[in-house]
Amino acid sequence: MTVLEALAVVAAGAVAGGVNAVVGSGSLVTFPTLLAVGYAPVTANVSNTVGLVPGGVSAMVGYRRELRGQLRRCAILGTGTTAGAVLGGVLLLQLPSSVFDAVVPALILLSVALMALRPSPRVHEGGDNMGAGVASSFGTGIYGGYFGAAQGIILISLLRLCFRDDLQVLNAIKNVLAGLANLVAGVFFIIAAHIAWGAALLIALGSTVGAQVGARYGRRLPEEILRRVVIGYGVIVAIILIVT
Repeated sequence: MTVLEALAVVAAGAVAGGVNAVVGSGSLVTFPTLLAVGYAPVTANVSNTVGLVPGGVSAMVGYRRELRGQLRRCAILGTGTTAGAVLGGVLLLQLPSSVFDAVVPALILLSVALMALRPSPRVHEGGDNMGAGVASSFGTGIYGGYFGAAQGIILISLLRLCFRDDLQVLNAIKNVLAGLANLVAGVFFIIAAHIAWGAALLIALGSTVGAQVGARYGRRLPEEILRRVVIGYGVIVAIILIVT
C-alpha cells in the first residue's frame, strides 16, 4: 500500500466513523476503498469490520449522555445482537458475498418507509416491546456480522417501532448495538479469517476520530431533522447499491 492509498483508507475510515455515529452505513465508504487499493472482497470485508470496532466505541462515548439509564435495555438487546453477529460471521465465511445483493436495497427502502411513517399512538400503548426489540437486534446482528452496510439505518427504524423514546436516545442505542455487532464479528474474524492488519489499523484510526466529530454534531440535531437525515441518506444508499 502506497502512502496515498494509506491516506485514502484513513480518510475513508474518518468519513465512515462520522456517518456511522449519526446514521449508519459507513461501510459503504470503507469497503469500496479497500477494494480499490487491491484487497480481495472477503479480506476487505473482515478487515473493515475489525477496523470499525474502535469507531463504534468512539461513537458510544460521544453519545454517553443519551445512554444514561439505558444499560439494562442495551444489555438485553445486546444478547440478540451478539447471537446474530456470530451467525452472520459464520455465514460470511461460508456463503458468497452476493447473497444479500438483491435484498439489501429493498431492506433499506423498507426501513426508510418505516422511518417516514409516524407510528400510531396505539403502537406504544403497551409500553416498550422488548420481545420485538430483541428480535430486531438479532436480525440486524446477523446482517451486521455478514456485511453491515446500512445496518444502522435498518436498526434505528425498527427500534423506533419498539420503543417510545426520543430519536437521539434510540440513535445512541443503535450505536451500541451496531458497535457490538462489529466487535463480536471482528473477534470471530480474528480467530477464523485473514485480517489485513495494516488496513484495519488505518480504518480504526480514521473511524475513531470521525465518530467523535459525527457524535459532536449529530447529537445536536433536532429529532425531526435527524429523522429526515436518516430518510434522505437511506434513499441515497439504496440507490447507490441498486446501480452498482
